[in-house]
Amino acid sequence: SKELREPLPPPGSASLPSVGGCRAHPRLQFAALHGPALRASGVPERYWGRLLHKLEHEVFDAGEMFGIMQVEEVQEESEGEAAREVRRKNPNPSSELCYKVIVTSENGLQAASPNSIFLIDHAWTCRVQHARQQLRQVPGLLHRMANLMGVEFHGELPSAEAVDLVLEEMWRYNQTYQLAHGTAEEKVPVWYIMDEFGSRIQHSDTPSFATAPFFYMPQQVAYTLLWPLRDLDTGEEVTRDFAYGEADPLIRKCMLLPWVPTDLLDLSSSTPEPPDQHYQAILEENKEKLPLAVSPVAFPRDHVFRVYTDVQQVLSHLTHPRFTFTQSEADADILYNFAHFKDYRRLSQERPNVLLNQFPCENLLTVKDCLAAIARRAGGPEGPAWLPRTFNLRTELPQFVSYFQQRERRGQDNHWICKPWNLARSLDTHITRSLCSIIRHRESTPKVVSKYIESPVLFLREDVGKVKFDVRYIVLLRSVKPLRLFVYDVFWLRFSNRPFALDDLDDYEKHFTVMNYDPEVELKQVHYDEFIPEFEKQYPEFPWKSVQGEIFQAFTELFQVACAKPPPLGLCDYASSRAVYAIDLMLKWDDRPDGEGPPQMVRAPPDGEGSPRWLGPPQMVRAPPDGEGPPRW
Repeated sequence: SKELREPLPPPGSASLPSVGGCRAHPRLQFAALHGPALRASGVPERYWGRLLHKLEHEVFDAGEMFGIMQVEEVQEESEGEAAREVRRKNPNPSSELCYKVIVTSENGLQAASPNSIFLIDHAWTCRVQHARQQLRQVPGLLHRMANLMGVEFHGELPSAEAVDLVLEEMWRYNQTYQLAHGTAEEKVPVWYIMDEFGSRIQHSDTPSFATAPFFYMPQQVAYTLLWPLRDLDTGEEVTRDFAYGEADPLIRKCMLLPWVPTDLLDLSSSTPEPPDQHYQAILEENKEKLPLAVSPVAFPRDHVFRVYTDVQQVLSHLTHPRFTFTQSEADADILYNFAHFKDYRRLSQERPNVLLNQFPCENLLTVKDCLAAIARRAGGPEGPAWLPRTFNLRTELPQFVSYFQQRERRGQDNHWICKPWNLARSLDTHITRSLCSIIRHRESTPKVVSKYIESPVLFLREDVGKVKFDVRYIVLLRSVKPLRLFVYDVFWLRFSNRPFALDDLDDYEKHFTVMNYDPEVELKQVHYDEFIPEFEKQYPEFPWKSVQGEIFQAFTELFQVACAKPPPLGLCDYASSRAVYAIDLMLKWDDRPDGEGPPQMVRAPPDGEGSPRWLGPPQMVRAPPDGEGPPRW
């Protein structure tokens, strides 16, 4: 069966090699174009020739070597309710059937054979934000996915209940890859479900086969490659490692939780700040070279600054007579760069008087995992009151699973928002109450998961109703030592387009506020001086001046802890640096009389009473998607 494929852009182009002015042999072309990806996936070169043949001719010959065996598990009479519940959560929850793939070839399968690599087609490829719409609208898709996942589905028309069940179960079947080139939107991870053959391959800690996604550029089609790790006899099972590449036993247990339920309630969910080595590793990964100490420079009052910039907004709007533009970076007094500036050491040695719009190590503020880590200096392992409880899914997955399960046992709200470290504009950001979904999202791009604000302060839009909103403040960091921070009290507001409720979690216009990148979506704009009297009209007991005072206090705490330690543990004190940042925040209701207590006890009173408490910044404005650049606004 052919796959439903969401249209995807090509992952970049590559020129084909030539020999003596003639095109190279097809195998050499194939190796030049796809060799790096195949090597990265661990595909042995002995298979590449036959793989090319199978790709060119769309040869799906797995059926000649393998078969799907249906296994019915016998339910023991003595089996308790707990055991039955565990079995119900297995990959085929609606029945007692289990499927296995076995070798059916009479001669078995030899790993050394060049033909022992197989193509697995994909049944469904999409990006998460489009999944519900496709299940509702694409003929036959819901039926096929329900049958593949063992979800009971009756009737011809897609029902909301069936769609919800498939969206929940798909995280036991999803696989992912990400395109290396293209726009930020095109780099959002792609999720796919293998066909009925590939989806029946079960997990083993000692797998007999390996799999890897593979994008075949000439056809612009993605497949999954399957190849053996050893020789197999007839009747042996085909298995793969669902937590491939992870050696830590505890992390593996968490990664396998969607298929093998596990209890981590006794594990501490405390997340202290990472050790100093963590920040040193980030500095080395960024290839940032710290500056030497320089003395502040004093310019004459009539000095005209030569500005070198690659930011169009600066080129378009900087018109003050004391500034002029230069196309020569070497002649500039000011470097205002969009890209991440890295060689501060050389700049400090050769041109210490040149000013620039970035601080060394400012990624501690502008990247989500770093922001959550340094914020713990203000609030301890649980984080400060102004930041929702946040976990780094790469380094704190067990602690998150424990915390999630503890909240679940106590019957507390368990809505979470999963965000990539280094994407802005809500790209690849998902709200869910599914633990399986969050665990699987960890396999795409590096992510943090934060407690979703279930009780936001809402704003009444006369045309819509009560909606979520967020506030953006612009701050200027003038120096680290001493800390000099300025905030512009003219702020920018953004609004959701649909009334807020804790449902329809994939309804973007209900749960998100960033509407200014899609021309087909309404952008509600309210100027700050119109917002303040309207806010105070809706919440007369909370004058904006006092709310803003709490916001500014939180800004102060954030920058104090960001500048409290020497680099790379904190922002570097460089006398020639200045930086402008944007901070996005939301307000939530706090019904605790003294404003104290654990974050999970916060609830939204039915009548909207209580004090708004600033719980942000959910994000600073981030670096570009590839992590190469300063914060921008």
